[in-house]
Amino acid sequence: MIGVFDSGLGGLSVLSAIVRASPGADLVYLADTAHLPYGNKSDEFICARVLAIGRYLAERGASSLVVACNTATAAALSALREQHPGIPVIGVEPGVKPAAAASRSGMIAVLATESTASSQRLSALIRAHAGGVVVHVEACPGWATRVETLQPIDRDSDPVFAAEVAAKISPLLDAGIDRLVLGCTHYSFLAPLIDSLIAGRAELVDVADAVARQVLRQSGRNESGSGRLELLSTATPARLDAALPALGLGWLADRVERPTVLAQI
Repeated sequence: MIGVFDSGLGGLSVLSAIVRASPGADLVYLADTAHLPYGNKSDEFICARVLAIGRYLAERGASSLVVACNTATAAALSALREQHPGIPVIGVEPGVKPAAAASRSGMIAVLATESTASSQRLSALIRAHAGGVVVHVEACPGWATRVETLQPIDRDSDPVFAAEVAAKISPLLDAGIDRLVLGCTHYSFLAPLIDSLIAGRAELVDVADAVARQVLRQSGRNESGSGRLELLSTATPARLDAALPALGLGWLADRVERPTVLAQI
């Protein structure tokens, strides 16, 4: 069984990619909704939550762990791997490497939470993979929470939010970026809106599919099971049930055998 977790709903973008890549895999998804958002929390707090969740999922039988959150990956991936040396632990990092390699203008941008934007892990990623490329890092406070609370995220439903997103992105486009990296798994659900704002000027870079391929490489490409999906939440479990259709993931509901379980962690 593959264990996938995030602070809330953002990791569902990674979960759906894993299901598409390995339809027969059994999965459990845990949303730490009692402590969201992670983006404005300290590294120490995030690390403590990640280690607690990792233990919980391993005790439930997870044979691999997926940290489907950029912020949690930056703060705690190494510690989680030390805690579970016998099983694969896969994190999610902004797609700086593919964006830098594909850029023709020599300028890219990363949209991220406040925590990820200021993290040493992102800085190291940029140093390692974006030499000679100008990288603009933009913190986007409140964007993950907007997805989390299932508020309207398209231009027609909320033109005020669309204008906020445009105000963040337009200066980047004017500066000459041609690749825009989604540095938070929640932002995958904002992709239609962002795509409409950058059409013809830049390309989005999302790593959900690449993470799914890495999960299969490390956990076993022939991951077998019944295709069962269990949903867990540390608070407001009904929101996770409601999120599947609201975020365009209603097709995953057929895999869920029972409503979301409240996890006491």
